[in-house]
Amino acid sequence: MNLLVFIIFGAIVGWIASMITHRNGEQGAIGNIVVGILGAFLGGFIMSTIGGTGVSGFNIRSFLVALMGAVILLFLYNAVRRGAHHTA
Repeated sequence: MNLLVFIIFGAIVGWIASMITHRNGEQGAIGNIVVGILGAFLGGFIMSTIGGTGVSGFNIRSFLVALMGAVILLFLYNAVRRGAHHTA
């Protein structure tokens, strides 16, 4: 059951992050799940690096940490993608 909750959590986080970064029409459900899960790991890593706590369950604080990580991940992806288009 925890895996299912983690996938649903990732899907919601990834979907909201994709709307914030204007990538909603490009990702799809699987992309949202992947971005949300990777964002949770990235957000948790960033928070632990600065002395905070990462994703600790299905709560608002964990949601915000994961969302922060997912938005950063998508901004980095967009920057790399834009850079690749300019050099080609």
